[in-house]
Amino acid sequence: MSESTVELESTANILKLLGDKTRLTMIKILDSHDACVCEFVAIFKISQPAISQHIRKLKDAGLVRETRRGQWIIYSLSKDSPYYPLVQDLLQHLPAQDFRLKELEEQGLRISCE
Repeated sequence: MSESTVELESTANILKLLGDKTRLTMIKILDSHDACVCEFVAIFKISQPAISQHIRKLKDAGLVRETRRGQWIIYSLSKDSPYYPLVQDLLQHLPAQDFRLKELEEQGLRISCE
């Protein structure tokens, strides 16, 4: 397989991953804020195992990385991913998702992991 075929295939896989609305929204949120699983559970109102599956897929693709802060695992966008420029280009066409975090704050559900 030629290098360009491999690149096309892996780019198609990244786009397929981001073709899921939940994962795309997660990436958009992580573009401006780090977050933990429980925040995503509250935002999307789906189970913790479902959120963990989405994050695992994004992590396996190298789009998201995790950092441990005490008992919390905080997720952020992996800016050193070779796909980061592609993701950035895509995200600039999407509406901001900051309102979702603001809603969590208002409900007292925004986690402060400091």
